[in-house]
Amino acid sequence: MLKLYNTLSKQKEVFKPIEPGKVKMYVCGMTVYDLCHVGHARVMVVFDVVTRYLRASGYDVTYIRNITDIDDKIIKRAADNGETIQTLTERYINEMHADADALGVLRPDREPRATEAMQPILDMIQTLIDKGMAYVADNGDVYYDVSEFSGYGKLSGRQIDELRAGERIAVNEAKTDPLDFVLWKAAKPEEPSWESPWGAGRPGWHIECSAMSAECLGHHFDIHGGGQDLQFPHHENEIAQSEGAHGCQSVNYWMHNGFVRIDDEKMSKSLGNFFTVREVLAKYPAEAVRYFILMSHYRSPLNYAEDQLEQAKTALTRFYHSLRDVTPQAVNWQNDAEFAPRFREAMDDDFNTALALSVLADVRQALNKARKQEDSSAEYYAGLLLSFGDVLGLFQQDVDEYLQRGIETVIEEAIPLITPTEIDELVAERNKARADKNWARADEIRDKLTEMGIVLEDAAGKTSWRKI
Repeated sequence: MLKLYNTLSKQKEVFKPIEPGKVKMYVCGMTVYDLCHVGHARVMVVFDVVTRYLRASGYDVTYIRNITDIDDKIIKRAADNGETIQTLTERYINEMHADADALGVLRPDREPRATEAMQPILDMIQTLIDKGMAYVADNGDVYYDVSEFSGYGKLSGRQIDELRAGERIAVNEAKTDPLDFVLWKAAKPEEPSWESPWGAGRPGWHIECSAMSAECLGHHFDIHGGGQDLQFPHHENEIAQSEGAHGCQSVNYWMHNGFVRIDDEKMSKSLGNFFTVREVLAKYPAEAVRYFILMSHYRSPLNYAEDQLEQAKTALTRFYHSLRDVTPQAVNWQNDAEFAPRFREAMDDDFNTALALSVLADVRQALNKARKQEDSSAEYYAGLLLSFGDVLGLFQQDVDEYLQRGIETVIEEAIPLITPTEIDELVAERNKARADKNWARADEIRDKLTEMGIVLEDAAGKTSWRKI
């Protein structure tokens, strides 16, 4: 029985979809003005695993992840670069997809963009105005009137009086209460704008998600996800907008993944202490980065450290090494009686991937034992490992390709002009030298390959090689 930690209730709850057998989920996506960093990678991987497991559990999942393609940062970056906003956002949308694809993240069912959802945004703002929950200020901006929504603060657990005490109204703002937030920003010179009943302008950030989630999933859906940093004010404001406009509960379960931290500070672009996904993938295999993310429970802080990534890389390499030279059976993990109950128990407990990985480690031990004993059950355990891997997005590569990844770069740095084919020839020459009991030549070849970062592995009368 699947249980989720619901940020709204501050406890784990048994998951009951609104419509039996179907799940509607919306996750806040990226603001596309730069490359994704590891914090973004965590959001993508976490909710990719949520989607995979829900589908593996038999649910028909509709997964929506939006794109914010208009906001202050985007406008400024495009101006600084001397390019159009569309050129900037299209480039970084493509880069985001490249990073997600590398990490094995499945594409969402729909990926709505703010600039393409203008009519639903305008309609929702008008509804809020008509209900007396929003007002047009003297400067042309439209603000949400927080005092008109009695449930404000229920997601974050903050009290309105406490929030108001910590806020102030800037001199140039026309809102009547410090907590009121903008729904529509009046047009400024040389900034993009759209026509509206209140004059030309563009939407505020919060209203985009309320409008796009309603447009894609309806007024009431099952799961809304995102990073912990979005809990307040973004998701708090979404609740106020959506429930204010539609008069019903908007989301049943709110899920938030924890921060990625460096030196005890949240990783973020605003703090300048971030690593882009591209930078990390230049040093580590993409699946190792994914494994690193899954080593921690999604709600806990994830400490970015080189030694943690090395541990993930080593652990993943062990799995691939165990899968090498085994022909896996076609196995459905849900039919397994030995390991599946523990795997299901881990994942049903609020998607505890850290515990699930320990189950996979036990399967690997069973596989290794069967291989050592030359037992045919090795093929079953290999298939079971791959089946579990599908749920977590792991073991998606060809075994030899993974173990020999990036070998051309290593070869070029070590001995120019040598190729993987020539490595195979050296391995064959070493095997012949060993057969001829020419141990000196065999050792010489092994040492030569070791210097190039290539490990030889002798097993079952066969020699294979992989990159360290």
